[in-house]
Amino acid sequence: MKKSDKILLASLAVLAAVGLVIWYYWDKVDQEEDGSQQPQGAVVNNFDDCASAGYAVAESYPRQCSTPDGRTFVENIGNELEKADLIRIASPRPNDTVQSPIRITGKARGFWFFEASFPAKIYDANGKELGTAIVAATEDWMTEEFVPFEAMMEFKAPTTATGTLILQKDNPSGLPENDDQLVVPLKFGMAEGVQQVSLYYYNASKDQDPAGSGAKCSEAGLAEVKRNVRAEDSLVEDTIKMLLQGGLTAEEKTAGISAEFPLPEFELEGSSLDANGVLTLTFQDPQSKASGGSCRVGVLRMEIEATAKQFPEVKSVRIMPEDIMQP
Repeated sequence: MKKSDKILLASLAVLAAVGLVIWYYWDKVDQEEDGSQQPQGAVVNNFDDCASAGYAVAESYPRQCSTPDGRTFVENIGNELEKADLIRIASPRPNDTVQSPIRITGKARGFWFFEASFPAKIYDANGKELGTAIVAATEDWMTEEFVPFEAMMEFKAPTTATGTLILQKDNPSGLPENDDQLVVPLKFGMAEGVQQVSLYYYNASKDQDPAGSGAKCSEAGLAEVKRNVRAEDSLVEDTIKMLLQGGLTAEEKTAGISAEFPLPEFELEGSSLDANGVLTLTFQDPQSKASGGSCRVGVLRMEIEATAKQFPEVKSVRIMPEDIMQP
């Protein structure tokens, strides 16, 4: 082989090796960058969002989920750890998914009872009471040791995806200093005839102009919350009416989500869906409470339209009368 051919082959081998190194480097960088980005469409405001997005969950108790941007979310287990020396619940466990009725079991110190019982209540995420029960001791309660208890509780159909079970220390004295309670966060399952829907409100912190001029008032700021509604023929209309009620939970507000609804006398009078998928929503607004600047009106319209378009049969939304919700 000629010397020039050997030189050429050596040069090609060096170039190939360099190319391989470059390819490996950039592929690794791309993988690292991909792993550091939040999955498209994922909005992470709490532990459940983080876990649903597929981020790493540490199997501690309570569990912790970490995002690549350095945020850590701790699973809400109520105050179980703080009350462990007073009352312990076996069922339902924190964050269990429940339907009515639920069986409540566990054990509590004898002084948690009075006359062998104590009260329990269940609430939705808006603080609305859904049901009550009297929890009874199943053994002699005249002791300071742990005593087993049980109860069956029926509750109304919730309109939120989560809620709270409260086991209250019986307090015949009525004195606040003698009050105590175990807080058990729960998730509500889909009872027969109930469907989970999305309501879209607004989170200005997710919609800021990089130039620093404030919120862009764009769809990037839409924030999804989950609610449960009866799966009637009027499902779309009922969902819009629920949107207009507002009613954000404390957790949703803490996450930066806001709702201008409800607005005084601003109501949905009716709706109709034509064969082309055009949903006409007719409102009444005698006090012009849905008017205002272009940003505000635009956000209100986006919230209504996004909520309606979650249903596959709705292709577009027409808001009537035409002069309503205008800047």
